[in-house]
Amino acid sequence: MPRTYKPTGNPTGRPKTDINKVEFEKLCAIQCTLEEIAGWFGCSHDTIERWCHKEYGDRFANVYAQKRAIGKTSIRRRQFQVAEKGNTSMLIWLGKQYLGQSEKQEVAVSRSDDETVKEMEQYFNGRKGDDNGSDQRTDT
Repeated sequence: MPRTYKPTGNPTGRPKTDINKVEFEKLCAIQCTLEEIAGWFGCSHDTIERWCHKEYGDRFANVYAQKRAIGKTSIRRRQFQVAEKGNTSMLIWLGKQYLGQSEKQEVAVSRSDDETVKEMEQYFNGRKGDDNGSDQRTDT
């Protein structure tokens, strides 16, 4: 839309914000928020929304999701490259994320539930007559 001019020859309204499409897509790819992108270009969130509608024919959220996916793909590619070079931590992490692998944690129980309950009952029964509020256990 061309700018309109006052009879004096001065333009009306705000100057047009130039948003570089390549820069915009790079900012989306590195997961920048709408606020950060607007700050980068020195404009409002609404300006970014309108620009996306004009440039892509879609809302910012949809454009962002598409361009952000490109950045995620780059991260994933790099992670696999690091893992292929022998980074054990990355191999373990990728195994957990994509292969459902996990580290088993075994817990050994050395006493039965009955023994534990009996010990707790003895502890609390011994405290019933204790009015001084101390945490000292009275064994009988």
